[in-house]
Amino acid sequence: MPQLRTELEVRTPAERGPGRVWQAGPAVDAVAPAAAARPTWVGYARCSTAQQELDSQLDALKGVGCEPIFAEKISTRVKVRPEFAKAMEYARTIKVAVPHQRVIFTAHEMKRLGRGAAEPLAIAEELRRHDIELELLSGPLQGISNPSGHGAALFAFFAGVAESEREYSWEKSPEGQASARERGRHGGRPKVLGCRQPTWHQPPNRP
Repeated sequence: MPQLRTELEVRTPAERGPGRVWQAGPAVDAVAPAAAARPTWVGYARCSTAQQELDSQLDALKGVGCEPIFAEKISTRVKVRPEFAKAMEYARTIKVAVPHQRVIFTAHEMKRLGRGAAEPLAIAEELRRHDIELELLSGPLQGISNPSGHGAALFAFFAGVAESEREYSWEKSPEGQASARERGRHGGRPKVLGCRQPTWHQPPNRP
């Protein structure tokens, strides 16, 4: 097409041209895609009540380079946590857009992710399916891990320990004790049943 011939400019190397015999050029080494300069850290901070502070968590997350950081004051008893959902969606979006990019979902400790064993394990499985790493800045699972294989079993173990500690703390609280009394459970040492006071008999008078 004449128009393309005038508008399209294709530069030809000096050793190439009409009438010249084609010769293979020097081999060019394949270059792997350049790795990202740094991973993408997605931070999440949470506390249960408005009276609790988030500053210590935020400082810790900023200290490891988290950007962005999603934070909220909400109990894990609430089924839908908006900022947590946003953090997870952001991490998934980055991984889908740039598959070779290393994405790390970071929280200060395991209990910031959810209650009991089931919820943290479900989160770990979601991260694993999207090839997103999990990082905890404190606690028994401190460090970066991919919660799959043996890591999942270890995660489940510590989640169970956290649940036991939560139940123990609840039972020691006034609210927990009141709840236990309503269910017929009373604290303190068990009562000793069937114990009779000894009966003393006056020995007969001897002559």
